Amino acid sequence: MGKGRLEAFSDGVIAVIITIMVLELQAPRTSDLSALKPKIPVFLTYVLSFIFIGIYWNNHHHLLHIVHKINGSVLWANLHLLFWLSLVPFATDWMGVNHWAAVPVALYGCVLFMSGLAFTILVNALIACEGRDSTLARAMGRDYKGKASLVFYAMAVPLARVNPLISIALYAFVALMWFIPDRRIERAIAD
Repeated sequence: MGKGRLEAFSDGVIAVIITIMVLELQAPRTSDLSALKPKIPVFLTYVLSFIFIGIYWNNHHHLLHIVHKINGSVLWANLHLLFWLSLVPFATDWMGVNHWAAVPVALYGCVLFMSGLAFTILVNALIACEGRDSTLARAMGRDYKGKASLVFYAMAVPLARVNPLISIALYAFVALMWFIPDRRIERAIAD
């Protein structure tokens, strides 16, 4: 089974997710700069989510670039990832409009955790399809960065009750970890 339709569909869904997020940004109804102050948490949450969606899109592209075939398991794993990513606009909006309150920050972390878990499942489905000796399997190795991300998300969710800013800092730290595309795949492609 070819991977072209999977790539095109995923790119389309991710584009819609970003569009929905930007449409949720509501401009102030007055023209003075002070009207922007209450919008700062909304805008910063949007920026963080935009970066996360961009990271997933970038790494998804790298994953599909290195594989040669897909199967039904990969299709379902990909839909599973897209499902969780499709919840990012809702979690982003709720966290932003509530100025980083504990429960929305925790929910945001749950969505990030499930997105990370779904990405891991997709990687494993692709490796199963390609084979344990495939270039992808060698490139991914033990995936310490992916596992660390899940641990940070899991820590951030309950920490939101203690201090939501700690959780947001952990989310931002994970985003920084992934900001540069996964070099393991780039190295594997170059070999």
